Amino acid sequence: MSPEELTLWAHIAAGFVALFSGLGAFLTEKGGRRHRRLGRTYVYAMAFVSASALALFAFEATALRQFLALVAVFSFYFAFSGYRVLGRKRPADRAAAAVDWLAVGLVGAASVGLVGMGGLLALNGDSFAPVALVFGGIGAVFAGTDALKFRRERDRGAWVPEHVTRMGAAYIATVTAFATVNFGFLPSVVRWLGPTVVGTPVLIYLSATYKEQFAPA
Repeated sequence: MSPEELTLWAHIAAGFVALFSGLGAFLTEKGGRRHRRLGRTYVYAMAFVSASALALFAFEATALRQFLALVAVFSFYFAFSGYRVLGRKRPADRAAAAVDWLAVGLVGAASVGLVGMGGLLALNGDSFAPVALVFGGIGAVFAGTDALKFRRERDRGAWVPEHVTRMGAAYIATVTAFATVNFGFLPSVVRWLGPTVVGTPVLIYLSATYKEQFAPA
């Protein structure tokens, strides 16, 4: 087995770990030991998925793998920032660290790349253009708002909706990857954007629900 094939199979295996550990974290009691363990497993799996996607692009720099590499950075940022929120709950730790600025810079660059790719696809009349534009637009918005948040003092209870939204967005990306591979009978745009369309209202509802449930006294 070549290094590229080994990387691909490891990438697929990590994707399944992320899919099931993310679902487990969603279904278990929030704040409990099992939830925390599954959540950490999910973040580590997503880190490997993203790193291996970049490695696959290095093996073969095709347009598709370039897109997948940019999406990998975009996807992992949500998992990373959702996890980092938990480490910045205390007043003394609310300020953004260098790693937070590095991450927001990387996702900002990846999002600009996705928007640029989407623009080129649109000029060529490619029906896949909306996928790159939507993902790039979402990433750019989060990168910009996070950079602004890093310069302001965070509210005491702000970590709850941020954690829910970001981990949920990362899991939508995980489900999207699963759908694009296994639901080939659906149009490409539906496979790529369907989970986002369905999952976003759910995230809005859960964010509001958990914010009220875990609001500081």
